[in-house]
Amino acid sequence: MLDGLTLDQMRVLIAVAETGSFRAAAKRLGRVQSAISHAIGNLETELGICLFDRSGHRPTLTVEGQTLLADARAVLLKTDALRARARGMEQGVELELRIVVDTLFPLPEIGAALLAMRNAFPTVSVNLSVLPLGGPVSALDQKKCDLAITVGEEFRNPHIEAEAVGTTAMIAVVAATHPLAQAIRGDTLLPKTALAEHLQIVIEDPTPLSDGTDIGVLSPGTWRVGSLDVKHNLILSGLGWGRMPFWRISQDLEDGRLIRVPAVSFGKDGETLLHCYLLHRTDQAMGPAARLLRREILARTQSNL
Repeated sequence: MLDGLTLDQMRVLIAVAETGSFRAAAKRLGRVQSAISHAIGNLETELGICLFDRSGHRPTLTVEGQTLLADARAVLLKTDALRARARGMEQGVELELRIVVDTLFPLPEIGAALLAMRNAFPTVSVNLSVLPLGGPVSALDQKKCDLAITVGEEFRNPHIEAEAVGTTAMIAVVAATHPLAQAIRGDTLLPKTALAEHLQIVIEDPTPLSDGTDIGVLSPGTWRVGSLDVKHNLILSGLGWGRMPFWRISQDLEDGRLIRVPAVSFGKDGETLLHCYLLHRTDQAMGPAARLLRREILARTQSNL
């Protein structure tokens, strides 16, 4: 009975479920609405169950439909991965490699890996972008890049494979000239209330993936900036406090321009260890240059896991 099932029917099922209507699914898939209705009707006949309740203004998944929707998504993920692997077997060297790196990830690690990749594939051009928060995951989800690196656990996507590539330490800091610096005494941990009195500098998510969630924000008063460079300079100027990756501010700490803020909310000495992940799509094959770059990044970061 199930031999007549097609991958196209499963894609239509997913499209209707995600868009909420046959019309919207038809627009997403570039088809007429009658073709969508016909495909769902054939699928229901093939399965012998009702997938959608059509009694309301919009079709809603039945209990059976919700269960089979998860199965359909799993089947398509496996199918897309199989196709990607097959394409990779016949793929030649890339003309260009597009990479998006989280603003918190140590750029020297990327530079060393890219040098090794260029030595092996000198004809491959590279387009490298640095984006904060949901930027790397969003770019990969929209197929605007081939590889991405994200920092933290907040953003996940079922179409994206994540491989751990070390950790990066985030340190709460403030300029030595800032009034908050005068409140820091010895090993005393500062409560959230002590930080809430001062301006916090935070990076704004360029994507909707954060969905209004403030990550690591403690102060009701915040200034939002678009890059790590701007955040770094505003903190150094004494405007406010904020969290910075240790690799970026180690010299500032050593020279006394910045001091640690021992915030109890962020761990010992205001330090939090975040895991980093190398990302690639499960339905897109990595070419030779991308595979080598992946190996180089893994080789340089495994000791930090």
